[in-house]
Amino acid sequence: MEMRADLVVVGAGMVGSALALALRDSGLDILVVDGSPLSVKPFDQGLAFEPRVSALSMASQRILERVGAWSGIQARRTSPYGEMQVWDGSGTGQIHFSAASVHADVLGHIVENRVIQDALLDQLHATDLGLLANARLEQLRHSGDDWLLTLADGRTVRTPLVIAADGANSAVRRLAGCATREWDYLHHAIVTSVRCAKPHQLTAWQRFTDDGPLAFLPLAREGDGQQWCSIVWSATPTQAERLMALDDSEFCRELGKAFEWRLGEVLEADPRVCIPLRQRHAKRYVEPGLALIGDAAHTIHPLAGQGVNLGFLDAAVLAEVLLHAVERGENIADERVLSRFERRRMPHNLAMMAAMEGFQRLFQADPLPVRWLRNSGLNLVDGLAEGKAMFVRQALGLSGDLPALAKA
Repeated sequence: MEMRADLVVVGAGMVGSALALALRDSGLDILVVDGSPLSVKPFDQGLAFEPRVSALSMASQRILERVGAWSGIQARRTSPYGEMQVWDGSGTGQIHFSAASVHADVLGHIVENRVIQDALLDQLHATDLGLLANARLEQLRHSGDDWLLTLADGRTVRTPLVIAADGANSAVRRLAGCATREWDYLHHAIVTSVRCAKPHQLTAWQRFTDDGPLAFLPLAREGDGQQWCSIVWSATPTQAERLMALDDSEFCRELGKAFEWRLGEVLEADPRVCIPLRQRHAKRYVEPGLALIGDAAHTIHPLAGQGVNLGFLDAAVLAEVLLHAVERGENIADERVLSRFERRRMPHNLAMMAAMEGFQRLFQADPLPVRWLRNSGLNLVDGLAEGKAMFVRQALGLSGDLPALAKA
């Protein structure tokens, strides 16, 4: 049986779900296709934290509010943070950021990816959008002016417009032959949740070590006394392999030492996950009848937790472009229409990727003059109120070409 839709979103992850919800009143026949069951489990506040979290910016919060998912996130659990403390473990440089510097209540929210995903799925299930679960894409080819998607179970879907929201290892990107520029960081990220002796003070902490950045991000659970943090520890593959092989008590000791005991002893750790770090950027985000968004278009170093924020802005801008095209009676699959999305998002994404790459290279540099300059620079910027406020506004996602969904 061949199904038809005006638009097919491949991938019901955080970014794909947000896009579909942003288009739910467009009048388009939309189908969301995903290889998972698309089920939502009842949430229990006593559950252990998921290892993967996102640092949601104010722009992302507004987008999630407007697609109806933010209340579901708050009903589960989220940890706001109003301060950020960054320092160089190889020197004396440090810098402190505060939401109060730009008259904001928070810098962002640390939220488990599963929480965000389930809140979005709740909204998807409450709409009349087409959802195709357990549907793994196997083939993608042109058929006249349309794309023909063949699923693993033999079902086919015909559509003039495919949106690839299926993550860093996007099947759509691969099957469509979209070219990318990519390289390994030669680092792995170890992620888990840990309980510390001292409260995190609703602060995001980041130390640049000789091996790579180490972040402690505040988590919140009823009755936990602000003692749980999500950690992202970037290390060389050899170092990461050694750390993963340690038992929990040894790992906690190594982690506490690497973090300079800023939050006292690390008392316990949940199971660890090790993720190879690779930067990837599609040379084009669009072609006739195809658009890439989120990690399918770009992946960056988790240095500042900006990956999903870039993805949500991709979704919001693409939704805006498509809605305007529908209003004008234009062909939404036309490359000239889709290029409006690419022109707005690619420069912003490339700038963010370049900034993260620059930070990574700067803090991995060993020569003494470079280390002296970066420590002096951190301390200098720490004393410049307006310079720090500009950085905070950027972190909030409230600068540049914002889509309507992200505006106040």
